[in-house]
Amino acid sequence: MSEHHKQTAPTGAAQHHQDLERRYREALLPVFGAPQKVLARGEGVHVWDTDGKQYLDLLAGIAVNALGHAHPALLSAITKQAQTLGHVSNFFASAPQIELAEKLLTLADAPAGSGVFFANSGTEANEAAFKIARRTGRPRIIALHNSFHGRTMGALALTWKEAYRAPFEPLPGGVEFLPAGDEQALAAALAPGDVAAVFAEPIQGEAGVRPLTPTYLRALRRLTREHGTLLVLDEVQTGMGRTGHWFAHQAVDGLQPDVMTLAKGLGGGFPIGAVLSFGPAVHDLLQPGQHGTTFGGNPLAAAAGLAVIGTILEDGLLEHVTATGEGFRRDVLALGHPLVQEVRGAGLLLGIGLATPIAAQVAARALEAGFIVNAPDASTVRLAPPLIITAAELDAFRAALPALLEAAVAEGEN
Repeated sequence: MSEHHKQTAPTGAAQHHQDLERRYREALLPVFGAPQKVLARGEGVHVWDTDGKQYLDLLAGIAVNALGHAHPALLSAITKQAQTLGHVSNFFASAPQIELAEKLLTLADAPAGSGVFFANSGTEANEAAFKIARRTGRPRIIALHNSFHGRTMGALALTWKEAYRAPFEPLPGGVEFLPAGDEQALAAALAPGDVAAVFAEPIQGEAGVRPLTPTYLRALRRLTREHGTLLVLDEVQTGMGRTGHWFAHQAVDGLQPDVMTLAKGLGGGFPIGAVLSFGPAVHDLLQPGQHGTTFGGNPLAAAAGLAVIGTILEDGLLEHVTATGEGFRRDVLALGHPLVQEVRGAGLLLGIGLATPIAAQVAARALEAGFIVNAPDASTVRLAPPLIITAAELDAFRAALPALLEAAVAEGEN
């Protein structure tokens, strides 16, 4: 029996998971539907449910748990910081907050005059970026087909999927959507000179892990610069080493946005988001009193972010992510399975493109077999595991994949 299939008794589990699921339904709003499992603990790249079943976590809280679960560096940093200073209002500063901002600007190769605003999540970071765009005084904002930027009202206005948007309209106005990859449409939309910003994800994660091409990313930068429009890159899912670069756009030489948003992997599981502005022209668009947050940049979150960055550097995880992701992509394609059409993405943000719309069934069969993946669309199985995962651990899923695909097909035929 492989390691990830072993059964281990949960530590301190109080009640059977069915009772916990009932209590969940009775106590929480139904926005997420029924939970697939009730999880009790995690260690490294594994988690355990309340029945003691072990799973290989290939989703990492949707690209959040960059260092896996209960990583010693993260635990140590948060514990040490909690013993000194946990929260202060933004009437005051803390050394961890300042240090994390400085490190992010360095990692982003940001020029002099750049700056950071800390939030609590990706959607909050995109809300702040939306407000920065509004401060240009221009009325129009462009986002892309298949974009996902969050669920709050401003971020939702930037999100393409009609099913997410319709129940909450009217949303903040002035947002238009263009087909991703269409340079002519982009040039035509920017030509009047009244577009405040273009928002784009270097890899559209919720759309099925669909990368924008380097050619299109260069066109985004060139055309926005020509027309005095801000380029806002949403690196919430792709940032912090997920693709083998600190930020996915760094795979394209010379590409630098005007604004970048971060979250997910930045805190390794501790809630934190960030907005980076590049250069003095953007730095002062938000003036004192025009934006704020209670918890953003608190010392605990900043300490977590510093621990994540330090561990990625010390353990050489960028190189590891690149090599491990490429090896997995190559090995999955080498299976030659007729249902596997492609493996999209970069580093350890990967989407296995299927020939038929059975991704949800594959994810369900994978869970039964002890693997956590998800289906962002009907024909894509997404993997975004902890950056510390080994090639051998990924290979366990690759070896199981043909049987999972066949079981999903059989389910669809019944």
